[in-house]
Amino acid sequence: MTRRPAVAGQFYESSPEALQRQVLSFVKHVDKRVEAKAILSPHAGYVCSGPVAGKVYSQLVNYETYVILGPNHTGVGSAIALAPDEDWATPLGSVPIDIELRDSILQRFKLARQDGSAHRFEHSIEVQLPFIQVLNDSFSIVPICLGFRDYATAEGLGEAIAASVLASGKRVLLVASSDMSHYIPHDMAVKRDRMAIDKVLELDASGLHRVVQMHSISMCGVVPTVVALVAAKRLSASGASLVSYMTSGQTCSTKMQVVGYAGIVIR
Repeated sequence: MTRRPAVAGQFYESSPEALQRQVLSFVKHVDKRVEAKAILSPHAGYVCSGPVAGKVYSQLVNYETYVILGPNHTGVGSAIALAPDEDWATPLGSVPIDIELRDSILQRFKLARQDGSAHRFEHSIEVQLPFIQVLNDSFSIVPICLGFRDYATAEGLGEAIAASVLASGKRVLLVASSDMSHYIPHDMAVKRDRMAIDKVLELDASGLHRVVQMHSISMCGVVPTVVALVAAKRLSASGASLVSYMTSGQTCSTKMQVVGYAGIVIR
């Protein structure tokens, strides 16, 4: 079985050649790629968020498995949905599921479910794959689609993921897929997003959850980011850096109604 791409030809180019060129246009040369525990990467259409996603992926060494956490925009399926045993296809080829690591997470966190319906039409995880495919010839993934809001569940899931990664002995990168503020003026988005970004840079998972709620920051992937922060700290993360921040007002829209995009490396 194969999970077919849901947004090829919409969020990114649909032909292999055009998609390869599109991703390469966003990838930047760096003198030395870095080791990381996790990253924050946006998931909008590439013409809007591609410059930020490309810059953050350009910083990284390659990994054996990528645990990709994304928000559930469709509302379909389980609140914590791990992908079933099917390859994920993009125009650049198919990517296998790391079944061993996925099953370990399922065993450690009983609220999680194996559920393909949550992933079928969701874009937040899919759009990360072409960036990885262009930079890494061989890897597997654990896609996790999240549709809950509370901090306690996020903390428990993050701890379970970290324990599973440690037990696996594999080289794993956690990917939190999230855009930042949605559909507000550029200057307002920059101000609000900075509050959330600062908490990520401080590795403050509970602080991020709190500040997003307190200031009504429309960060769609706040829960995936909280989960990734909790797991990264359990994996001995010691710092983070902001690689890039832009809004759609700088890439694909007017500055009256923008979406914010942040690329962060957590080491």
